[in-house]
Amino acid sequence: MAISFVPAMNAYQAASRLGGGEAVGSAGAMQGAGSFTDALANAAKGAVSTLQTGEAAAAQGAAGQGEMVHVVNAVTAAELTLETVVAIRDKVISAYQDIIKMPI
Repeated sequence: MAISFVPAMNAYQAASRLGGGEAVGSAGAMQGAGSFTDALANAAKGAVSTLQTGEAAAAQGAAGQGEMVHVVNAVTAAELTLETVVAIRDKVISAYQDIIKMPI
């Protein structure tokens, strides 16, 4: 059985796009600079899509309909995406708390 690094690479590229860097090895380099709101919206849509794909694959696997490699890859990608979203959320909350503590 071959080990697939596709989910890890996708998570790295998603995190790279969120951080404003250019993803290594991505076919499409970052397009023109959009607004921060657009970047967040696109990242959120991508995360939700990945999580929905993982959920659907898990349901297929539980029903015995899906190919096990596909199920594992989709669930792993969803897990990595969720971990990335939680890490970003924690950083945003920490930054907000630091701003609130600043004297005026």
